[in-house]
Amino acid sequence: MILGDEVTRTRYSRTLADGRVECTVCPRACRLREGQRGFCFVRRCEGGEVVLTTYGRSSGFCVDPIEKKPLNHFLPGTAVLSFGTAGCNLACKFCQNWDISKSREQDTLADAASPEAIAAAAEQLGCRSVAFTYNDPVIFLEYATEVAAACRARGIRSVAVTAGYICPAPRRDFFAHMDAANVDLKGFTEDFYEHVCGGRLQTVLDTLVYVAQETDTWLEVTTLLIPGHNDTDGEVDRMTRWLVAHLGPDVPLHFTAFHPDYRMLDVPATPAKTLRRARRIAFENGVRYAYTGNVFDPEGQSTRCHACGALLIERDQYRIGVYRLSGDCCPDCGTLVPGRFAEAAGTWGDRRLPVRLAA
Repeated sequence: MILGDEVTRTRYSRTLADGRVECTVCPRACRLREGQRGFCFVRRCEGGEVVLTTYGRSSGFCVDPIEKKPLNHFLPGTAVLSFGTAGCNLACKFCQNWDISKSREQDTLADAASPEAIAAAAEQLGCRSVAFTYNDPVIFLEYATEVAAACRARGIRSVAVTAGYICPAPRRDFFAHMDAANVDLKGFTEDFYEHVCGGRLQTVLDTLVYVAQETDTWLEVTTLLIPGHNDTDGEVDRMTRWLVAHLGPDVPLHFTAFHPDYRMLDVPATPAKTLRRARRIAFENGVRYAYTGNVFDPEGQSTRCHACGALLIERDQYRIGVYRLSGDCCPDCGTLVPGRFAEAAGTWGDRRLPVRLAA
């Protein structure tokens, strides 16, 4: 139920014996007294219940290439209407969108749109999908799922770009509305998650297993490799072995380059050779589709048949060149290529088109 222009009741909370209200969306379990906000900033105790304070508000809308999410096996070359709100339920010191995810200012929410308006705009702009991104959509799941429902009614797909830091009950609700997701696996040690991200690795692993094994949501995984923190061969080896064992070999994996930002300005950018080495390790451990990102590496961003090596989708950053799939199969050897593909690639290219829905 919407209580005001930006406030709606939430579904995941419980009242404690001492009168506080506990938010049950994520493992932080923020315990709030009247007027207090949770760690994520957007959920607040109001009238003895937890409310979402950013319903219908966005930090901005932009038409992007779907490969920017990054999703390489989901409607390649098509346009996606992207938006986020403010706040986050993790505390990553390396956050690349910190001006949005770490915002504690309502002024960040400069644009407004109802779920129906977003779905209509996506259709009018020629977007095949809408992406919840820039900050983590699990913290505004009531808004995100209602947008997804409005999009589904128009044949528009919904995409979540998330760190997967969410409890089981809201996780079921959230991913039931998502057609695709890119889950950010930030590292592969509990120490990294605790001291660099302010969270717990196991929760994210549980989310990955849930999405891969119990939903129809198309899944891809991204790891931002940070020099000296999560980029050793040993950690990449353990992570990729785990991914193959628990998610299967067909879930695409993206290794992306870090650039100095937020509270890690003293850490150098990730060399391209680190990403290529990680990709090689992934292949050796059975990952069939591994990609590099945030660097110039056409080979590392293109899709090849894992069985015969034929070039299937040629990419230069976000631009599609060769596109040769026979349905969902390699035209040379007939091997199935997992994903959600169309008969032809989209033609959006690498354009970025900011839009104002409130106008």
